[in-house]
Amino acid sequence: MALPGQPLRASELPRFQPWWMRRIRPRGESAMKSPFYTAEHDAFRDVMRRFVEKEISPFAHEWDEAGEFPRALYRKAAEIGLLGLGFPEEYGGIAADQFMKIVASQELAQAGAGGVSASLMSHTIGSPPIARAARPEVKARVLPQVLAGEKISALAITEPGGGSDVANLRTRARRDGDHYVVSGEKTFITSGMRADYLTVAVRTGGEGAGGVSLLLIAGDTPGLSRTKLKKMGWWASDTATLHFDDCRVPAENLIGEEGQGFKIIMQNFNSERMGMAAGCTAFARVCLDEAIAYAKERKTFGKPLAQHQVIRHKIVDMAQKVAASQAMLEMLAWRLEQGESPVAEICMMKNQATQTMAFCASEAVQIFGGAGFMRGIKAERIYREVKVNAIGGGTEEIMKDLASRQMGL
Repeated sequence: MALPGQPLRASELPRFQPWWMRRIRPRGESAMKSPFYTAEHDAFRDVMRRFVEKEISPFAHEWDEAGEFPRALYRKAAEIGLLGLGFPEEYGGIAADQFMKIVASQELAQAGAGGVSASLMSHTIGSPPIARAARPEVKARVLPQVLAGEKISALAITEPGGGSDVANLRTRARRDGDHYVVSGEKTFITSGMRADYLTVAVRTGGEGAGGVSLLLIAGDTPGLSRTKLKKMGWWASDTATLHFDDCRVPAENLIGEEGQGFKIIMQNFNSERMGMAAGCTAFARVCLDEAIAYAKERKTFGKPLAQHQVIRHKIVDMAQKVAASQAMLEMLAWRLEQGESPVAEICMMKNQATQTMAFCASEAVQIFGGAGFMRGIKAERIYREVKVNAIGGGTEEIMKDLASRQMGL
């Protein structure tokens, strides 16, 4: 056993099984008609729905106005198994397929609070490189804390001088004995102000992709400072510029080998883009649902809005785009489960989902009219969050370029 004050070894960690996994219905009894979802998925959806309705939705507007949400939400999310989805069981994770992750993303979206979803789940982009390529002792020290909601994990790739051009990043990590000395800046970092662990892309070698590595940097490292950023949307998500001024980082915190960082980052992007696509499709559906409810209630010229043909057509257009995006998302998830790597289609899926979200958010606000311009409704909040999704995780333009290259163009 580990001595007091020492991290547990992986073999000593208890296997975490959330209560919803012990109460699932047998396979074949799923209430959903989709062939992609089982009773297991249904059980988790029920748990997620109750969690969001109790712990997030009632406070979404308040947290957005405050510009943050309580740290205690991480622990609550961990208790239902949300934070552990897809991570190794030996570190407190839970085996989960693509469809379980879709359920998680889409139920979180029901609160209409993208900033909460982004920061609460920032470990899904910050921690996979650790789980995939860090040293065993680093995994055992870091992952259990993150998956239990005790620590916050973030990914730091983007720099002030370049966003999607990862191969040309400038933050430098110079080897000095058993440490790396890190200097440079990262910006637009989700959970950047509160993160306890930062997975940081650095340059350890020469120019280009081959000189890029990944380092795990603790949030309390001397020389690290943070500047809070104000944004158009995602107000509840803390976003920061990180400044590294000769930060000394233990060499054992190197993730993978030197020069392998670019490859690990690219693997991470596919998962991130699928998660964003699931969330954006769900946010579009939230706008649709809210618009339908309002159109049935609000009366103009002596009848409900929904009885005006132009409004009905708007709603049908929204529903059509949401259905198309959901179908594309689920088919891609199925292909990933079969072991395929449809990079071009994932890029197109991200664009499809963000464009659907943009369309539905705009139409929902239009249907609400003046009420849609007022803070407090979900559609207004989602409308402000459209652009961050079309830019983050790879811009629409970069997605098209990557897809065209995969198509041999």
